[in-house]
Amino acid sequence: MTKRHVRLFAVAASAALVLSACGGDGDTDADAGDDGTTAAEDGGDAGEGGADGSIRIGIKFDQPGLGLRDGDTYSGLDVEMAKGVAEKLGYSEDQIEWVESPSPQRETMLETGQVDLIFATYSITDSRKERVSFAGPYFIAGQGLLVRADDDSINGPEDMEGKILCSVAGSTPAQRVADEYPGVELQEYNTYSECLPALLSGTIDAITTDDTILAGYAAQEQYAGQLKLAGEPFSEERYGVGTAKGSELCEQVNEAITALIDDGAWEQAVTDTLGPADYTPGPGNPPEVNEDCA
Repeated sequence: MTKRHVRLFAVAASAALVLSACGGDGDTDADAGDDGTTAAEDGGDAGEGGADGSIRIGIKFDQPGLGLRDGDTYSGLDVEMAKGVAEKLGYSEDQIEWVESPSPQRETMLETGQVDLIFATYSITDSRKERVSFAGPYFIAGQGLLVRADDDSINGPEDMEGKILCSVAGSTPAQRVADEYPGVELQEYNTYSECLPALLSGTIDAITTDDTILAGYAAQEQYAGQLKLAGEPFSEERYGVGTAKGSELCEQVNEAITALIDDGAWEQAVTDTLGPADYTPGPGNPPEVNEDCA
């Protein structure tokens, strides 16, 4: 049995032993009334602020650095941006109802009024715009590679030929690798967190998804000093805020995002949430917010 076959066998065995994991996949996974009052002030309408004056915001519950739930505490860049936008719309933090929004359910959750806004590494795409309206973008991410801190052999996808790469089954990053880098041995798991033990043990060589998600994992205390991002992003993912199709709320969110960028809150949020992984926002950040909400 060759060394490479031994490694592939170890990957399969590792996957079989994983019982549960917290990581999710990326994408790559308060409306004002005519009188000028916000939904928070007038009680709101269904789908645009709760009747009790709350606002329902969809996030991921399992993405460190972006949207993570730990008991009653929520943290990450998506969470900080959502809190900032909500405040600009007239909602205090205790008026926010956080709702878990898995990637496959996001459009339906907006269409059925289960949430008012979605901040969940929600890449703006033409197909999604057929069903929902997007404010933003509030961040531009890109597909990246996460490797062991002591591995200097990988600095981009061009260095991955003959190596084993982990991603999530059915994800955009996995499909991009399969299409554009046929020399890579792709190992697909159900969640990114299932890839981490295999990476640390050396049975795989790298993990790929949005660089923001990878930075979030690298910044976790239990992985301090063990992981790093390799090279530059090799795609563009424009994170938008999902709203119901045609909602006036979308334009208000655009104004709020612009204000957060202008007053320095955006930069502080990025530093606080992704900075611990030595993450530097890539080209296009801070982004220019779309003028329309098509």
